[in-house]
Amino acid sequence: MKLIIGITGSTGVIYGIRMLEVLKKLNIETHLVMSEWGEKCITMETEHAPDYVKSLATSVSDEKNMAASVSSGTHRINGMIVAPCSMKTLSAIANGYDDTLVARAAGVTIKESRKLILMVRETPLSAIHLENMLKLSRLNVIILPPVTEFYTKPKTIEDIVNHGVGKCLDQFDIDHDLYPRWGSF
Repeated sequence: MKLIIGITGSTGVIYGIRMLEVLKKLNIETHLVMSEWGEKCITMETEHAPDYVKSLATSVSDEKNMAASVSSGTHRINGMIVAPCSMKTLSAIANGYDDTLVARAAGVTIKESRKLILMVRETPLSAIHLENMLKLSRLNVIILPPVTEFYTKPKTIEDIVNHGVGKCLDQFDIDHDLYPRWGSF
């Protein structure tokens, strides 16, 4: 299993960080691409440094490196997760505006008919946001906002984050124990 992980400049970078931590523990190969604002949000929202986040990935490419391996369909991967996905990135992907490596890699993922998951982070949603999500959903892109569930009775922020990360991993049939399954408690 090989996954591209994009982290963009929307609140909720902890989802991308936790995703990388879990995937590393599971020995799943990851290729990280962070936007400039994704990197800035790491220091604003968490106790982590960008270098720590980069150390979690198998490989890392600069968002401005449009010659990176993940910018080509010949680079073999199973799919891509953008966690979190800003509305700017969503719009770029929905409209084929490959101005960053995150958007380019997502566009390649779509054109190669590979699984793409976008953990969109915004509220309230405007009609433009919803239209972009609908456009991508019609192309089989999975729109997976990290919506909190309460049936597992989360006690910590980590419980809430683990649920969102686990829902993404479920889309790739990756076994995990990040949250209890319905009916198991």
